[in-house]
Amino acid sequence: MTDLTHYRTPLLATPFHARTEARNVLYRWGAWAGYRTALCFGDPAMEHTAIRNAASVYDLCPMVKYRIQGPDAAAYLNRLTIRDAAKLPVGSVHYTVWCDDRGRVLDDGTLFRHAADRYMLCCQERHLPWLLDSAAGYEVAVFEVTEEVAALSLQGPCSATVLAAAGFDVAGLRPFRMATFAFDGADLTISRTGFTGDLGYELWMAPAQALPFWDHLMAAGAPWGIRPIGTDALNLARIEAGFVITNMDFIPADQAVREDRSRSPFELALDWMIDWDKGHFTGRRALKLEKDCDTSKWALIGLDIPGNVSAEGSILYHSRRHEAGHITAAAWSPATKRSIAIAQVQRRHMAGRDLWVEIYALRELQYVKLMLPVTVTDRPFFNPARKRATPPGVF
Repeated sequence: MTDLTHYRTPLLATPFHARTEARNVLYRWGAWAGYRTALCFGDPAMEHTAIRNAASVYDLCPMVKYRIQGPDAAAYLNRLTIRDAAKLPVGSVHYTVWCDDRGRVLDDGTLFRHAADRYMLCCQERHLPWLLDSAAGYEVAVFEVTEEVAALSLQGPCSATVLAAAGFDVAGLRPFRMATFAFDGADLTISRTGFTGDLGYELWMAPAQALPFWDHLMAAGAPWGIRPIGTDALNLARIEAGFVITNMDFIPADQAVREDRSRSPFELALDWMIDWDKGHFTGRRALKLEKDCDTSKWALIGLDIPGNVSAEGSILYHSRRHEAGHITAAAWSPATKRSIAIAQVQRRHMAGRDLWVEIYALRELQYVKLMLPVTVTDRPFFNPARKRATPPGVF
């Protein structure tokens, strides 16, 4: 029988919602992939501090997840994505991108290899029709399993110490590797991955394990100041890490209404992932032509900006006169004590790098226009050695 009351709960609750709702004193929620997600629990500054100085927990359940399995799983993923999925060892993870036939990016995500013939692909947007169409001719099955997998992101310098206190020894787990542990009569997978550019882990489990695991982890992490965080604090951390987000830093090619809004991996500084030797993949011909003829029109760059006023959404100019691009994400970075930004700039204006940003700053109920010189800088802006150390340090 069709459910005719779905309109009463337009946003789904995650398996951790009973705990996150109780802690969300501001009751600030946002929508993510059809789920309700916390934007801020109480104090975004303290939540960011937990990411960089203690341990933080973020509800990852709304992340879209696909199980890809079958004898041709690796071959299928090699056709779909720009990296070589066959080279990814079992028990490992890599960041990847997939494109349309024009070499325009559809989405980015993380690919987990659980077995020789079984992967999990996690991403921001839903792509099941594209994934199924791309599977034609392959002996492979593709399923969306978003509701079947509960996930938490545990990030911060104390995250490994908290896991040890909770009974999970991750000392030997290297970045982009995963391991399976027993918890509450079932398996729990821990991967050394995250979206903060810091030491951190992602924890994958069955929905039935969610609340017992939350209680167990929060009790174990209490001496290290563990706290739940919302999307606002996570977004600040990911800007410091120089990471891009779909529909914030670029538009998926299948959603772009205007022809000039989609981007290629070259234009998003993601061309380092392209494996030219693995054989054909969707978009390869177009990307090879772009590479050989040097036809990329845009560049994604990091910027240092004078002052402490956020430049998010501001327009960039070359030589103060010619519009050159725009800023997609910006913030005052507490970790680096700098005003930083991620921007898309027309490549023809990169010569000489005489770039300026036009910011409108609110000063006592009146906006003041600031025209400030900006400096192109490397990403990530924040890159601590602890995120790579194995075993991780004890904090």
